[in-house]
Amino acid sequence: MGLTARIRTRDGWAVSHAVVTVTDMTGAQVVRAEADEEGAVRDAVALVPGAYTVIVTAVGYAPVASSAIVTASGRAEIGTVTLARQGGTELPPPGPWTVDPAHSSVGAVAQHLGISSVHGRFTQFTGLIEIAPDEVAKSRVEAVIRADSIDTGNAMRDGHLKSPDFLDVERHPEITFVSTGLTPATGSDRWTVHGDLTLHGVVRPVDLDLAYLGTGADPWGGTRAAFRATTELRREDFAMNYNQVVQAGIAAIGTTLKVELDIQAVQGETLPQA
Repeated sequence: MGLTARIRTRDGWAVSHAVVTVTDMTGAQVVRAEADEEGAVRDAVALVPGAYTVIVTAVGYAPVASSAIVTASGRAEIGTVTLARQGGTELPPPGPWTVDPAHSSVGAVAQHLGISSVHGRFTQFTGLIEIAPDEVAKSRVEAVIRADSIDTGNAMRDGHLKSPDFLDVERHPEITFVSTGLTPATGSDRWTVHGDLTLHGVVRPVDLDLAYLGTGADPWGGTRAAFRATTELRREDFAMNYNQVVQAGIAAIGTTLKVELDIQAVQGETLPQA
């Protein structure tokens, strides 16, 4: 075996589309090999002893160059080469990821009487995340929330929120979000997700502040990625203008909502069977 190497991301994922090029001291290419599905590179051509330059490239990743010395064995054992996302930004491996509602939460917080907060959550939702393999900014997110699944822990309040004063779930049963772009924010794990939110029959552009929390194996043989996202919405932007003023002119319910998303997604287009 002349050339061996393993190509990985910073999270330890195989980069199956990586290419390893070896040049001699004159700059002439002597070996060009592609990684397999496991990120392994193997080329059987023996190399002439001497000094070489090894360059590893992959679409969407910053190239890496290093030196290698080939001994009389004719082998160049490069070991593990770690590639960073182009621009220093990180996200999960490319491909589809399916949101797992059982291990995710979609919550909202509203101010109540000007002195405290009311917390609510939606219990029924689906979502798909697609990480682009070539240009991360082309990644996309789509989500659908059942409006009538709102739960604040109080049946009377939930009934009011489902009424025409607020969500009007009979006329607008679904809340949807479709991303329109992705841009890196401060920090390699921070992003801004731009998208269109359809709520109460009104479509508005909304930006989500997203943090990628990492990936890991699950007990069912799959791989999961975790994200946290937040944004703030104004009720009046979505034609929810109901208000009740209590004494001293204080609104019973605040005009803004803080949205908090804790998302766990499974690699692939389907969820594991329970």
